[in-house]
Amino acid sequence: MNHVMFDIDGTLIESYDFDSECFAEAVKAVTGYEIDTNWSRYTHVTDTGILNQFFQEKNIENTQSAHEHIKRVFLSKIHTRIAKTPVSEIVGAAAFIARLKELDNVSISLATGGWYESALLKLVSAGMDISDIPIASANDHYSRIEIMKIAEKRAVKEARLSFTYFGDGSWDLNACNALGVNFVLVGDRVKHSQSIMNFEKQDEVLAYIGL
Repeated sequence: MNHVMFDIDGTLIESYDFDSECFAEAVKAVTGYEIDTNWSRYTHVTDTGILNQFFQEKNIENTQSAHEHIKRVFLSKIHTRIAKTPVSEIVGAAAFIARLKELDNVSISLATGGWYESALLKLVSAGMDISDIPIASANDHYSRIEIMKIAEKRAVKEARLSFTYFGDGSWDLNACNALGVNFVLVGDRVKHSQSIMNFEKQDEVLAYIGL
């Protein structure tokens, strides 16, 4: 049995850049402060983890209500953005997930450092069928490693399976190294021996999973 987990932004859908912009705009609108968008410098590269560190660095009281306020503004900005310009999938992503769903020896999950509500908005906009696929997000934990563990647990109710993760950031690679997970890079934002630009050549992608 094989477990296959996907990041969302920049991995399944073309949303990394505008997602970052909307997040920074929401933080500025609520707090009045600019946030450093060099995400790789944050200890926990998740919406919750980034805000925790941002509040600490700016000496802002870190409250649940502050997180919720920023989230509401962020979701509004995402909704406005995708209403004008729908999200595009990474080429072949939907078809590849559909193929995985047909395999009896594969379980699938999604693990995103973003909030669940925004992930759902973007996936629906991109026309991705994620029905019956467990998702873990920044709603569940501030740590990407813990989010991945939660996603795996929701999808796999038994002993650890062969586990492959598709992601696009250095934080994805670091989390996989910490967990001992097979990592496949999507895109070219970092360097890694196993990498794809998209999911168009399905057999090549399956080979990285060991299928």
